[in-house]
Amino acid sequence: MTRRDTVAGAGAPPHAAGAPALADARRLRADRARQVADVLRRQVLYGEFRSGTLPAEAELVRDFGASRNTVRVALDLLRAEGLVERCPGVGTVVVAEKYPHGLERLLGLAETLREHGEVANEVRTTGLITPSREISSRLRLPDGEPVVYIERVRRLNGTPLSLDLTYVSRDLGEPLLAEDLAHNDVFVLLERIAGQPLGRADVTLEAVNADPHSAATLDAPRGTALLMLERLTHLADGRPVDLEFIRFRGDRITMSGSMSRT
Repeated sequence: MTRRDTVAGAGAPPHAAGAPALADARRLRADRARQVADVLRRQVLYGEFRSGTLPAEAELVRDFGASRNTVRVALDLLRAEGLVERCPGVGTVVVAEKYPHGLERLLGLAETLREHGEVANEVRTTGLITPSREISSRLRLPDGEPVVYIERVRRLNGTPLSLDLTYVSRDLGEPLLAEDLAHNDVFVLLERIAGQPLGRADVTLEAVNADPHSAATLDAPRGTALLMLERLTHLADGRPVDLEFIRFRGDRITMSGSMSRT
């Protein structure tokens, strides 16, 4: 499928009977620019411009069936996101990379991003705490029973990717604190300590604004949007043992998965 095929109104087949044709002349340039930017963004993120340089404006105009001004607005949108930069004499070049994080398999960050480099963990805080009733309820623990709290900054090749706040049931969490948390995923260590594999996780993903602490920790602008992943992980026997609140830098991680309608 070409770029032209993926943009509504450009290279589309004749409209079906009864469906009104969309008149390009009446559409706002900003609407068309967003459509162009959406397609280019995906191509940038999935490495389709292997040279690191986007096609020339004239080629984009031809491929998308858009005006030169529309293409320029689309490129400005990508530049504002920090994905590309326009270099005189060179063209528009890719200057940032997002890393894929799948939502189909239960993997730790190092397992997920193994092919992209080395994941290192800065362990900021560990220890026993008395959790809120909500956390106790999620982990199916009696009110007031201590849990192990672990706070880490996760980096890929030295670049901050996420701030992880983890709550683990005490019987598994205390042995976990004796392990090398700086160089290992918690998931791998939990399976060894528990003597059984992890089974499933309940996941919620939403956008949140970076609070001052999170922004400073992740080297992100204050108030910028982060991807918040809340994940409650169960052992294979169904017992919930690990509750995480993970703040990802949205400009460095992209979430993906496959869905089926059944």
